[in-house]
Amino acid sequence: MMARLKVTQTRSAIGGKQNQRDTLRTLGLKRIGDVVVKEDRPEIRGMVKTVTHLVAVEEVE
Repeated sequence: MMARLKVTQTRSAIGGKQNQRDTLRTLGLKRIGDVVVKEDRPEIRGMVKTVTHLVAVEEVE
């Protein structure tokens, strides 16, 4: 069983770079407070790293 990442949007993407807004949308986050659970894979880690200042991340089982 692969670890999973719980990603919560904590800050607005308004005023952010376009690639950061696109990354949030790709992760499935649309507004502050949205939560998604994703498989812990390198490409997901990379997306989270791009918007690390806009989200909170925790590992869940």
